[in-house]
Parts: sequence; structure tokens; C-alpha cells
Amino acid sequence: MDERLLAPYATRPSESRGRRHPEPVSAHRSPFQRDRDRIIHASAFRRLKHKTQVFVEHEGDYYRTRLTHSIEVAQIARTIARHFRLNEDLAEAVALAHDLGHTPFGHTGEDALSEAMAPYGGFDHNAQALRIVTRLECHYAEFDGLNLTHETLEGIAKHNGPLLAGPEVPKETLPAPFVEALEGLDLGLHAQASAEAQIAALADDIAYVNHDIHDGLRAGLFSEQEAEGLPVLGGCFAVVDDLYPGLAAGRRRHEALRRVFGAMVDDAIAESARRVAALAPGSAAEVIAASGPLFCFSAEMAGQIAAIKRFLFARMYRHWRVKRMRAKAARVVAELFDIFTSEPGLMPEDWSAACLAQGSEAGRARVVADYIAGMTDRFALKEHRVLTDPATRA
Repeated sequence: MDERLLAPYATRPSESRGRRHPEPVSAHRSPFQRDRDRIIHASAFRRLKHKTQVFVEHEGDYYRTRLTHSIEVAQIARTIARHFRLNEDLAEAVALAHDLGHTPFGHTGEDALSEAMAPYGGFDHNAQALRIVTRLECHYAEFDGLNLTHETLEGIAKHNGPLLAGPEVPKETLPAPFVEALEGLDLGLHAQASAEAQIAALADDIAYVNHDIHDGLRAGLFSEQEAEGLPVLGGCFAVVDDLYPGLAAGRRRHEALRRVFGAMVDDAIAESARRVAALAPGSAAEVIAASGPLFCFSAEMAGQIAAIKRFLFARMYRHWRVKRMRAKAARVVAELFDIFTSEPGLMPEDWSAACLAQGSEAGRARVVADYIAGMTDRFALKEHRVLTDPATRA
């Protein structure tokens, strides 16, 4: 990437703070391109294809997975980053890595694992993503993790905003999973994220709201008539009906939802441009030092998205069909945790050895949580069946 084409406040590869373990500079790729490539080739990234968002994998192969979601987030992030002449490679790397720490069964699995880990410091998927890229991926000869650049690690840690209220607040006040995951890292946790990481967070919101509407409609959890009563959606359906009277139902839905998607992206770009113009940052450091984020939705759009999320929570995430599967998934995770903490030798040898090598109960529980969090939906179901059903062979 020619840095002369970047905006003054973009993150420049030549100014990177480098990696925890120094490596020779690539002749063909920028540091952030290498980060992106390492994330794509990571085992944890491949497993995202069998980790679902709302539905469990066997409920249908059409619904979004964590992998398809991550790809959609990366696409949106690159689009917005390009508009502002930001570093697309860094925005893409953060977008692709942001969900690496998710458990099987979406937020249901995380809630169950968080409850199981409550006596041992808790569990958080954002902290888990940092554990994965700094420790748990063990493929390289000279280091654990992926040895990502400081900027990519900072983006993963802070893509949802600062973790500390100020520079005087010690990071030890954070939940235990973050304290452990951030050990040895100095990521300026009280400051704003880079422009590229802020864009990745915006892209995450745009992607998951749109695809949850799409998946919910496809699953029949709510009707198009109900969706048309929501902010943004109603106007988009009306535009499609004016342009294409009598359009087939599937095409009508697609045309409306692509306009919803576009409306959110357009609003994010317009509001962010207004904020950037007001601050006129001359460097990436000024973005990080700002009193608030520069890349946001307008207050009106943020309110409309909040209303859509409330609808999805009530009509989709709390639908009786989804609740049934959530209950089963939560039991699977909780029972796997109980089995493995009671009998670590039932885990594969490398995991069992790592668990037994820990000097505390909390340390052993964290290894069990790492093992379960890395499972796909199908593998968690298989492990549970093997361990609880006497008729199933290992």
C-alpha cells in the first residue's frame, strides 16, 4: 500500500510499533497484510465455519455462521475504510479476528461458559480472542500465538471502545479474563481505538443486524409485515414496492434488505465524515487521543438500530424455538465443563497434560474453558454424546 494515498489520520505500516517477537519485514506484504493472512490461516478462524450465530448448525445450512459473519464484517469494513482513505488491511484484520473467541452455540454457549467459569474469574469472548492470537494458536517455531502487530492486537482489544476509564486506572481492575489475556501487552486501554478498529466495530453492527433480520425472516420467526413496521425497514420495503410492484416475495425481501444495509452504511459514512471534519485529525495518534469515537452512526440511526435490536431480542432471540435450542446448548456446555473439570484425563492428551500441569483449580478450569470455547457446534454435540451416552463409541 502506498502510504502517500492514505489520509493523515490513517494507521501507517511504516509507523507500526512492531510485534512482541521481532521478525524480518516481508518484501511483499505490509505488516497488516501479514496479520490478516495469519488470521485467515489460523485454526480458530477455520473453526468459525461450524460456529453459529443464533441457530445451531444442524438447523439449516443457509443460516449465517461466525465465519460468514466475519467475512461480511470485513467486506463492510474495507468499504468504509476505503472511503476515508484508511488502512484497509488493518481494518480487515481486526474485522476477521473480532469473533475468534466465540464459543460453540453463539451467545448461548458463552453465557453457559461464563456461568461455569464464574468461580474462576469468568469468561469473555473478546478476551478469548486475545488469548487465541497471543497464546493458543501454537503452530510457529519461535512463538506461541500469531505474533500480530501491536496495532492489530490493539484493534482486537478495543474495537468496542476503551477498556479503562482513564490512564490512572490499573488494568488489574478489568475482569480476570482480560487481565490474563493482556499480560505483557501495553495497548493503551484507556484511549480510543484506531480509526480502522472503530470502523470494524461499525461494520460488525451493520452486518449482524442485517443478517439477523434476514435469517429471522427466512426461519419464519417473524413475518415481513412485522418487519415492515420497524424503523428503516418500512421505508425500504415501500421504496421497493414503488419501483417494482408485484415483485416476487424473495426478490422483494432481498431488494428491501439490501437498501437497509445501504442506508446504515451511508449514515455511518455521513456521520463519521462530519465528526472527522470537526476534529480534523492530523495523525492516527490524534484519533486515539480524541475524547470520543470519530466513526459512528448518527443519533437518529443509532436510535433506529436500537429499536430493531429490541425487536430482534423479543421476537427472534427469545422465540420459543430458539429458546428450546438455547436450553439444550447451555446444558451441553455446562455438562462438558463439569465432566472435564472433574476428569481432565477425558480430554485429548495435550489438553489433559496442559490442564494437569496447572498449579491451581482456577488454572485448570481456564484450560477446560479454552478447550470448550474452541469447539464447533457439531464437535461439542459429538463430545457430549460420546461422554454421556453409553451406546456411543468414542
